[in-house]
Amino acid sequence: MSFLNSLFKERKKTPVTCSLEPEAVSIDTLETLIPVRNFSNDKLLAFATEAKSEVYPADTLLFSAGDQADSVLYLLKGSVTLSDSSGQNYGIQAGTTKAKFPLSSGAVHTTTALAVSDVAVMRVSHNIMASRHSEATPLAELHIPEELSENHLLQAFLQHYNNEEMEIPSLPDIAVRLRHAMQYDIGIADAVKIIQLDPVISAKLVEVANCPLYVCSTPAKSCFTAVNRIGLHATRSLVISLSIHHIFKSKSPVIKKHLDRIWKQSLYISTLSYVLANVSKQANPEEALLAGLVCDIGAVPFLNFAANLPKDYYTEADIELALPYVKGPIGYRILQNWGFTEDFIKIPLFSEDWYQNQGPELDLTDIVVLSRLHSKIGLNQFPELPAITSIPAASKLKDYSLSPEHSLKILHDAKQQVHDALATLIH
Repeated sequence: MSFLNSLFKERKKTPVTCSLEPEAVSIDTLETLIPVRNFSNDKLLAFATEAKSEVYPADTLLFSAGDQADSVLYLLKGSVTLSDSSGQNYGIQAGTTKAKFPLSSGAVHTTTALAVSDVAVMRVSHNIMASRHSEATPLAELHIPEELSENHLLQAFLQHYNNEEMEIPSLPDIAVRLRHAMQYDIGIADAVKIIQLDPVISAKLVEVANCPLYVCSTPAKSCFTAVNRIGLHATRSLVISLSIHHIFKSKSPVIKKHLDRIWKQSLYISTLSYVLANVSKQANPEEALLAGLVCDIGAVPFLNFAANLPKDYYTEADIELALPYVKGPIGYRILQNWGFTEDFIKIPLFSEDWYQNQGPELDLTDIVVLSRLHSKIGLNQFPELPAITSIPAASKLKDYSLSPEHSLKILHDAKQQVHDALATLIH
């Protein structure tokens, strides 16, 4: 690849002409670009006043894999080829869905971009991208867009929430006891005594210790063996994970359907997160598993509120429209109330923001974002998805290349492991 890069650079030095001219970038264009289109109208207008496209002739090397980056590039005209460090590549054509997303947005480029034709690109600094969140309301505050002002369910819940009437679900008793006891540096035997107070969790922990996530030739037959194999701190995260399922319950058939879907989705994201953390060695796998399970936990109080309203008060469409605006702040508030650490409590807020970037190192939010994106790839109901190589979280993975199908190979290879783990955790 270094030889190819040097060859590309030689090409770039060759004096050639470009058929395109730099142009001002219109508001209409900005409103098609993700996540730029989410900026305030004032910021979009200011940006359009100053922004101008950059143009390059065919065969120009736009950036190389491994290079540091202080800005992101959007393809406005022409086509480029993106190649990862393993030599796999895919093309992007201006005007397509993929061109709505940045070619690369991490602090380090994960691909090499070569102009196939004459191209026009727009450059946006990382500082401008990061400023999206500086305008945000306080993290636990609900912000309802004007277009949903007629959503009666959402407005009723907003009043309920602002009046401090929302019931926050309780962290299961066994998890509270274990976490409290571990503050006093207890041993495995003492932890097992607490866990065995809940026979269901105790049995489930043994089952998890024998699942493919913990490969061992000798099966664990007791809670003590299971905790000893998994480790004390990992067990704490697993006990919380195994006991959270009871929160996703409802007697309302309509609400139960939504809760079941969210629970199964969270399970899938959590097992992908476990595998990614385990293989990358950049995060604790059990914490990543728990992070995936709580990423959408904010949906629960909102759905429970809806379950107590008359059936004709809202439609299922009202629920689907409202969920994206309520589950993040509510999830933040729940995890804060439960005493989770800062690296956990922000996960519900940012786990669906492909361009969130909390810092230079891979963290739990990055892992959940990567896992959520991977879980959606290939599903026709999500047409607007960026390539995994283009999001900031991907640039923080060390020593792993990304497939041209925009999917993490390590997660694809772990498909059976994820399937078996899901079978263990879902019942």
